Amino acid sequence: MLLLLLIGMPFAAGAQTLKFGYLSYQEALKAMPDYAIAQQNLKDLKSKYDAEMKRVEDEFNKKYELFLDGQKDFAPAIRQKRQAELQEMMDKNLAFKQEARRLLEQAEHDAYAPLKTKLNEILQRIARNRGFAFILNTDHDALPYVDPLMGENITAIVKDAFK
Repeated sequence: MLLLLLIGMPFAAGAQTLKFGYLSYQEALKAMPDYAIAQQNLKDLKSKYDAEMKRVEDEFNKKYELFLDGQKDFAPAIRQKRQAELQEMMDKNLAFKQEARRLLEQAEHDAYAPLKTKLNEILQRIARNRGFAFILNTDHDALPYVDPLMGENITAIVKDAFK
């Protein structure tokens, strides 16, 4: 009897069809009203870092040109001191660029985190209301084919939820 029950379980489970939704997460994220604000804030921050990088690069180039112009007249100790200064300046500039890149990535993460949280809450609400077992993300060719009879594209529904 137990054997018949175990054999019959897959057939009974197959009778229940799972419903699911799918969407482009990035498209939905970009449709959020606050997305443009986050983009502009990140663009402004990047411009500030770019301006500072340009300033320190120009400063280094001026010092380097002065060094090249005067190096034949420098005493060996002065030449070595100036070379060390240039190397230190170059190392600091490189460290600043790396730190700026890290800070921009962190700022991007921080700017989008509340948007992603809000989008995920909307997706959960839509999934519950429509009886979905799950929602799939179609970005980056993660879902090359979906049978529209088995799944539902909810991109438009999600965009409407922002209004």
